[in-house]
Amino acid sequence: MTTSPLPLVDDAVTASGPRRERERVQPKRRPAVGAHLLLAIAALYFLLPLWWLIVAGTKSTSGLFTGTGGPLWFDSDFALFENIAQLATYNNGIYMRWLGNSFLYALAGGVGATVLAVLAGYAFAKYRFRGRTVSFMILLASVMVPMTALVIPTYVLFNNLGLTNTIWAVILPSLLSPFGVYLMRVYIQDAIPDELLDAARVDGSGEIRTFTTIALPLMRPAIVTVLLLSVVGGWNNYFLPLAMISDQTLLPVTVGLQYWQVQSNSATAGGLVWNLVTSGSLLSVVPLIIAFLMLQKYWQGGLSLGSLK
Repeated sequence: MTTSPLPLVDDAVTASGPRRERERVQPKRRPAVGAHLLLAIAALYFLLPLWWLIVAGTKSTSGLFTGTGGPLWFDSDFALFENIAQLATYNNGIYMRWLGNSFLYALAGGVGATVLAVLAGYAFAKYRFRGRTVSFMILLASVMVPMTALVIPTYVLFNNLGLTNTIWAVILPSLLSPFGVYLMRVYIQDAIPDELLDAARVDGSGEIRTFTTIALPLMRPAIVTVLLLSVVGGWNNYFLPLAMISDQTLLPVTVGLQYWQVQSNSATAGGLVWNLVTSGSLLSVVPLIIAFLMLQKYWQGGLSLGSLK
């Protein structure tokens, strides 16, 4: 008994049929107009104050109140460079001193807080020691305490130590970053496998060498994140230096500009320095933007370093 061979069927033809059916019955996606509109409103909400600051920084004091461009557009008298020149000379150039103080407080406090957060986060994530769980619970509880609630106790402590009205009264409290320690601990626990560290120890690597050559490069995204958060927090710190420092030469730019604002509110027409307040605020934002742009490539470029094949 002979059987006739089955007819050959082209697999591409048989596979294309269901695919065409799925493409035909699949409904077309409608553009998310509502979501795009909400994002546009949110972007406008966040960018409008920055735009106003850029515009106001280019105006003179009279242009801020009686200018022809309105509050959200440039005045006919572009006074940005005149304002910057006046910032460098007004009150013996104290604004530049304030700017230097902000750099000192932000960099010293930010780098120090990042170093302590990296060390503490690595210890919490990769070592087992007595009191580890209780210590981490206390750390999490401290994250919930607002920093402003600790300013008065910190002032009393530093006053007893004779450190008020010094740079250490601002730098030393900035070295503590509970949220940075928490962020480092969570990242290290997931991004650095224990097997990788154990393999390095088996090969004869010490703890310090294992940390610096293996663990530390894998922590780069988290380190940059904590550094950015710490530097921005130190740069924008206001209440702590306001309570700790009375010497105007030691003030950061945030508190110094507030003094000029109070001076303009209570001064006569000859003592108004609103143009210096707005242009000084504009200049104080520039270092943060530069820092973010410089560190962004390290932040994004190392996101996949914690994976292990």
